[in-house]
Amino acid sequence: MKKLYHLSTCDTCKRIIKELQPLDGFTLQDIKNDSITSEQLAEMHALSGSYESLFSKRARLFKERNLKEKALTENDYKELILEHYTFLKRPVLINSNKIFIGNSKKTVEAAKLNIHS
Repeated sequence: MKKLYHLSTCDTCKRIIKELQPLDGFTLQDIKNDSITSEQLAEMHALSGSYESLFSKRARLFKERNLKEKALTENDYKELILEHYTFLKRPVLINSNKIFIGNSKKTVEAAKLNIHS
C-alpha cells in the first residue's frame, strides 16, 4: 500500500508533499474531507506499534481539553484520533510495510529516501 494521510489546509503538509515529489502510485487522503476509518487507523497502529506515536499533542483540542493533565491510555489515543482528525500527527506516509509519522526533518528525509530508492 502507498498512502499519504495529510491535511490539505496545512502549510507544513503542503511543503512536505512538494518535497516528496514525485509520489507516483500514492493515494493522498485529506483527513478533514475524508475521515480516517478504524480499519485505516488499525493498519497505521500495526506498522507504528502504538496509537500514542500517531497522536498529535500539538493539536489545539489537546490544549483546550486540558488532556496534558490526564493519563491517557492507548485506547484513549485511538478514540481521540477517530473522534477528530486534528489528533492525528501529520502527515502519515505508508509505503508498503514502512510508516513515517510527522513532520520532523529526519522523518521527512527518511520517507524521501524510502520512496525514491
